[in-house]
Amino acid sequence: MNSEEEFYDAETGLESDEDSCEVNFEDAQVYDSKHSSNASTPQANGLLSINDSIHLFFAAFTQELSKITMPIVLNEPLSFLQRMSEYMEHTHLIHKACTLSDSIDRMQVVAAFAVSSVASQWDRTGKPFNPLLGETYELTREDEGYRLISEQVSHHPPISAFHAQSLKQEFEFHGSIYPKLKFWGKSVEAEPKGTMTLELLKRKEAFTWTNPLCCVHNIIMGKLWIEQYGTVEIVNHHTGDRCVLNFKPCGMFGKELHKVEGYIQDKSKRKRRVLYGKWTECMYSVAPKVYEANKKKAEKGDAKKNKPETEDMPGVQETVSVITGSALLWRITPRPAHSEEMYNFTGFTITLNELEPGMERLLAPTDCRLRPDIRAMENGDLASVEKDRLEEKQRAARKECSKDEEEWSTRWFRLGTNPHTGAQDWLYTGGYFDRNYTDCPNLY
Repeated sequence: MNSEEEFYDAETGLESDEDSCEVNFEDAQVYDSKHSSNASTPQANGLLSINDSIHLFFAAFTQELSKITMPIVLNEPLSFLQRMSEYMEHTHLIHKACTLSDSIDRMQVVAAFAVSSVASQWDRTGKPFNPLLGETYELTREDEGYRLISEQVSHHPPISAFHAQSLKQEFEFHGSIYPKLKFWGKSVEAEPKGTMTLELLKRKEAFTWTNPLCCVHNIIMGKLWIEQYGTVEIVNHHTGDRCVLNFKPCGMFGKELHKVEGYIQDKSKRKRRVLYGKWTECMYSVAPKVYEANKKKAEKGDAKKNKPETEDMPGVQETVSVITGSALLWRITPRPAHSEEMYNFTGFTITLNELEPGMERLLAPTDCRLRPDIRAMENGDLASVEKDRLEEKQRAARKECSKDEEEWSTRWFRLGTNPHTGAQDWLYTGGYFDRNYTDCPNLY
């Protein structure tokens, strides 16, 4: 059991090597000091103050980054559990996959969903609030035909688990995130450890994958910017089909920024489709022979590509050159007007903290909509006082558990075995929507 000196919104176990130190992703994922603790909107340039920059720089290189009390001005008014629920913004892709009869067609739509699930992170430089141990978030979207429950199941290491299910028993989507972070001086690289599992119940198919790496640049000085990179492999455990997606790093001159390219192969390892696009914009699918022919023409300098058809979509400025014969799989939803004044939230994200009349009686008392510090920040009140109070309260509760030699028990998830991968995973035990919350802890 860790000592009472732990800082509950900044500390995690510190693992380091010669070139980097690893800390909690939720604590160092993003740094945008132009948020005001007494205002609900950030300024756009995302720069740390000189004092904060110096503090962070020297703390990191003395391996004390995990013990810094991160200023609340770096936050956005959402919990990490709410940030995680943004995977569901493009649920229509799952519904579409459920209707397709061909397994390759289903795979390419699932691949588009996997890409779309990280699209909301584009230009999002506000740090979500770290969930308290036992904190939950519920999201029910009858219009989209699903409901979701998530829980903070561990604090050291920080692990967030979620489970979404179709209201018509068509699909289940679940997973857990254990972010590992490396500090590289000017940037922070996050590896979102944890498996995403999508089950199409009527097809009896299960797809699994892991998310790409996320890197936040210029955390000490300069304008913050985000890139995703790494290989994502999606496996259909029923058919043996695989999709390999390469989220490309920016490169020296930025030519590869945001690009995603990959392919789908069947169980015979025959390449069936090529996928390409950008995780910030769109994804397309094309036949491998067409893709290769276009690639050869491009090398000769005479490739012909179509302009994207986005004239009828205000706010969309697609930069992907479309290969003739391609099929559009997914296009990002334009963000609301003045999104940059609202932490660059998407239209979906803006709704996540809504607390409509009567809802409070239905939610579990651990739901992060009820967190006083997040609510205060959203209302433009002084949130840092409530944030400090909650951290002190959790610290005291942890100390009491240590004294009584009690171990924390999760409420809605248990550590078990993912039946499709055979690896350890946090699995939903059910019962949340029965609305019996008598055993929930008093977090707030």
